[in-house]
Amino acid sequence: MRLAVFTKNRSNPAYAAARLGADRAAAQWDASVAHYVPETPDDPAQQSALIDQALATRPDAFVLSPVHATRVNGAIGRIVEAGIPMVGFVNPIPVGQSVAYVGADDTRLACEMAHYLVKHLGGNGSVLVVTGPVDSVTSVDRLRGFGKALKGEGGIRVVGQVAGDYSRSVARERVAEWLRRNPAPNACLVANDIMAVGVLEALDDAGHQGVVVVGVNAIPEAISAIGQGRMLATADFNAMQMAYLATECAVRHLRGDKVPQHIELPVRIVDASNYREWDQPYEARPLLSLEQLEGQSRP
Repeated sequence: MRLAVFTKNRSNPAYAAARLGADRAAAQWDASVAHYVPETPDDPAQQSALIDQALATRPDAFVLSPVHATRVNGAIGRIVEAGIPMVGFVNPIPVGQSVAYVGADDTRLACEMAHYLVKHLGGNGSVLVVTGPVDSVTSVDRLRGFGKALKGEGGIRVVGQVAGDYSRSVARERVAEWLRRNPAPNACLVANDIMAVGVLEALDDAGHQGVVVVGVNAIPEAISAIGQGRMLATADFNAMQMAYLATECAVRHLRGDKVPQHIELPVRIVDASNYREWDQPYEARPLLSLEQLEGQSRP
């Protein structure tokens, strides 16, 4: 079986992990994988062109994380017209009928991360929010979750919002610029870990060592920063596990097996109390099969 796997970029370590997850599942299920990644991160036109490129090879299935909620729909529609099954991960596929979708509730995840930060601050302090791209599905949902959690927290003051565009360098530069114009906040609430690493660099460069930083993704650099006491916490948005399960769903569907239509991974907060569970390279991190995941969910 030949699978076409689509991730959003090469700049976010979470998507390198997703590609590894797909490869690990393909090896387990005796399938082959071709990876398609836009050269410009999260570029809808490039992902659309890559979909057409993959269609020319007639893969048995697509395992797809759309880079945009609507602007890849035309190309996805051509997958539907070709009659090739699709499995979505990270973001739902907005066009046609997917065999399955594997993801997480970004709004709930961000809400729990923000509540964790509020509790750490004792319900009082100033917070800088760092978001992803303005039209990114995950960033929109995470910003909604941040806002939901902070609403009504009278002692928490959101003193600014910076778009870090899910980029380490962009987050570093834009937060550095914000810090030049404003007093340092008590904390930074960051929508993903690669941006959080950039925020830590900006804070270090500005000499602000006491600012609390939380992120999302549990990438190795963030786990190391938690272990070193430089970062408070992150949430395990496990793109490697999502891609692994999405690839398994594609293979099992092609074999004629029934697979769940919707798989939502639980929210897990990683901090100094448990970070060692994640303190290993992606290659060494454990992955659960569908059967193992279903076994965990049984009472």
